Amino acid sequence: MTLYKSKYRIESARLKNWDYSSAGSYFVTICTKSREHYFGNICDGKMVLSEIGKIANEYWAKIPNHFQFVVLGKLIIMPNHVHGIISIVSPATAGSPVFVGSPVETPKLGVSTDINTDINTNTDKNWKSGNLGVIINQYKRACTINIRKILPDFSWQARFHDHIIRNNDELHRIEKYIIENPVNWLTDDLHSKN
Repeated sequence: MTLYKSKYRIESARLKNWDYSSAGSYFVTICTKSREHYFGNICDGKMVLSEIGKIANEYWAKIPNHFQFVVLGKLIIMPNHVHGIISIVSPATAGSPVFVGSPVETPKLGVSTDINTDINTNTDKNWKSGNLGVIINQYKRACTINIRKILPDFSWQARFHDHIIRNNDELHRIEKYIIENPVNWLTDDLHSKN
């Protein structure tokens, strides 16, 4: 942790100098707080969604309704996390995964990676409505509002993990990982004994 304006802050997990609103494909992992098992159970190597898991699945499918420049790839809702592929596309590439080009800049979404930036300003440079962080935050928000009607104590981990998908080989490896995640649940790093 470093100091920013005399306060400790957690370093950003985002890739420095990458514009997360530019066209690209991302492997995203979002965990529940304390890795609580809210979304269902693994039975015979298959994920069986709970009512809450169905809400998480439903709102993931609705992401393109709110962000028309998003194409969704493979998804798996696991007992305590979500793995999915999100592609941010331009109209010319709509409908297919997009791989990275040249990094441009890091958008700041409440956590500065630049010591000279005031994180309290809400300028276009700091808040890009089409960046990955905004998409994930809106997804988490919509899920939380609806899940808390059933389970008032539901929460997500504060952050999420992303991996920029650079080519088709990586895409296929990640898709295979997502598909096989339920079968490999007992050895998964995100598995917890709940």
